[in-house]
Amino acid sequence: MLTRAPLSLLYLNVLVIATCGLVYELLAGTLASYVLGDSVTQFSFVIGVYLSAMGVGAWLSRYIHDHLARVFIEIELALALLGGISAPALFLAFPFVDWFAPLLLGMVFVIGVLVGLELPLLMRILQEHLEFSDLVSRVLTFDYIGALLASLLFPILFVPHLGLVRTSLAFGILNGVVGLWSTYLLRPLLSARGLDRLRLRGGIVLVLLSVALLKADQLTLLAEESVLGGSIIHSTQSPFQRIAITRKGKGFQLFLNGHLQFNSTDEYRYHEALVHPAMLGSKPPEKVLILGGGDGLAVRECLRYPSVQSITLVDLDPAMTGLSERFQPLKELNDAAFSDPRVRVVNDDAFVWIGADDTTYDVAIIDFPDPSNYSIGKLYTTRFYRLLRERLKPDALVTIQCTSPVVAPKSYWCILASMQSSGFHIRPFQATVPSFGIWGFALASPQPLGDVPPLDPSITGLRFLTDEAMRAMFELPGDIRQVATEVNRLDNQILVRYYDEEWHEPQ
Repeated sequence: MLTRAPLSLLYLNVLVIATCGLVYELLAGTLASYVLGDSVTQFSFVIGVYLSAMGVGAWLSRYIHDHLARVFIEIELALALLGGISAPALFLAFPFVDWFAPLLLGMVFVIGVLVGLELPLLMRILQEHLEFSDLVSRVLTFDYIGALLASLLFPILFVPHLGLVRTSLAFGILNGVVGLWSTYLLRPLLSARGLDRLRLRGGIVLVLLSVALLKADQLTLLAEESVLGGSIIHSTQSPFQRIAITRKGKGFQLFLNGHLQFNSTDEYRYHEALVHPAMLGSKPPEKVLILGGGDGLAVRECLRYPSVQSITLVDLDPAMTGLSERFQPLKELNDAAFSDPRVRVVNDDAFVWIGADDTTYDVAIIDFPDPSNYSIGKLYTTRFYRLLRERLKPDALVTIQCTSPVVAPKSYWCILASMQSSGFHIRPFQATVPSFGIWGFALASPQPLGDVPPLDPSITGLRFLTDEAMRAMFELPGDIRQVATEVNRLDNQILVRYYDEEWHEPQ
């Protein structure tokens, strides 16, 4: 018979169980997005598999009739070990198995079944000690409180400060502690021999997970190198994203949340194409706005123009802009762009900042990441482009990166259609960047656009652009034809769905 004190403490178990369960669910969805692509469909599909597996676990609990306390503790320890090692194990397996998606979904399903078994078993253990109405209300209350804690702390504290690997291992340890602690709370329901065995197993699980947590940096490094390729020469977890720089071949590569941002060997092609059509068409550019581009490489190109009096760069993550100043290879690549007194760095959400700014600009360079989720997708909406127009002089020019028009034609033309719907005149163009293939851009202005601007002989240091190359960028080949799309609006971000479908379907 359980005493009143263990009964009260078992509600703490419910709180921890619910928190761990939701964290494993969120980890699985985030991991799928990280290694398989930042995909809304994949995240929601993983969550759906996890929830259905919990239902299977709850259904299976009806077939467990004997030794409920022992089975409950064994499930806790199994969940601690499997949930704890899930993130590092899946990261390490990703480059080496062709069936990674089934492996991930299989592990998610097993974890979900174990989580689904927990509460029904615990409620059956408690049913002899409480009225049914009290039992259900108390258990579900603590269950929902735990879910709330996990949903709040996962994006605010756990992943930004611990990272996926540490979060996985830490919550595995927490589950293991619950299992070991339960051997005390449920001691009256356990045999002496079974109690010793459970405690021994619990101790082994906690030791293994604790050692893995102590080695989390090495595990994270090994996992990222296996996923990203090349050796990691710098990595950090900011509150907004995972930043990793790898060394492979002659150059280095920057990854944000597992997605390649540039390769130092060919980034000049991308940034010259992005910056100079607008800068050359503005006579002369004095005030420049750069949205995104925390690596400083677009700033480097803008600073080639002696007429520039000020550059305002708005990038959400201070860790990224700080890295561009502190990490010597990147600082050399951007020619110490942030040290120029004409450059002002603003670390803010561009969507919020642009609505509060009252400066007008001659040129705007938009270098946001691809619209792979709704948080980024809002920066490609008609609402954002209308706010941008208010910050531009009547004859200002804008260039924007628009993903690949070959791989993702709907995404590309949706961006252009959204800008046109917001009052911009548009001219599409493209450039070949070996690390990315054919990449799409657009030149835009509140006023009708003139001819393709020629190069200015006084602008030195260009490696890719010539007058011929500039004209060729605006001559679209036959496989980049305009396709009909909807407009991307804040309340209906069709662009994110286009992007998800096009980039994650078999090519």
